[in-house]
Amino acid sequence: MARTIRINGKDTAVQAEPDTPLLWMLRAELGLTGTKFGCGAALCGACTVHVDGEPVRSCVTPLAAVESRAVTTIEGLQGRAAEAVRAAWLKLDVVQCGYCQSGQIMAAAALLARNFRPTDADIDAALAGNVCRCGTYPRIRAAIHAAAALLAVAARDDSDLHARRSS
Repeated sequence: MARTIRINGKDTAVQAEPDTPLLWMLRAELGLTGTKFGCGAALCGACTVHVDGEPVRSCVTPLAAVESRAVTTIEGLQGRAAEAVRAAWLKLDVVQCGYCQSGQIMAAAALLARNFRPTDADIDAALAGNVCRCGTYPRIRAAIHAAAALLAVAARDDSDLHARRSS
């Protein structure tokens, strides 16, 4: 059955039944393989994508649930929070095996898009459903704090620029 889904800012025609998991359509039909299959039961977070800016588990999200909504995958993730997270991830060498990282980054970017100064408790709550089998949790938390610091600097720079333009 043909349907149109908004993926990474583009309306995309797909051939799939309404109960098809979003993950399978992304990977098999569209070739967007950055979103990983981990458990198939929404327990590990490897399949995390954004739907209308909120992190969701694509392995259990049927296409019917996203037809009128915006889906963003790791391939389409953009914006200041995303760039800050990516920069911090690289700087702090977060990745070990890398399998869970797209889901971790998606969850972290969603957190920082709404909370520029997360506490450890905020980070733990936002990433509670994202499993890292290699155990890089301390580096993930440190990278999120580093990304928040990058966002704070960018906000100060924007504020200074705005003040100079206004005077």
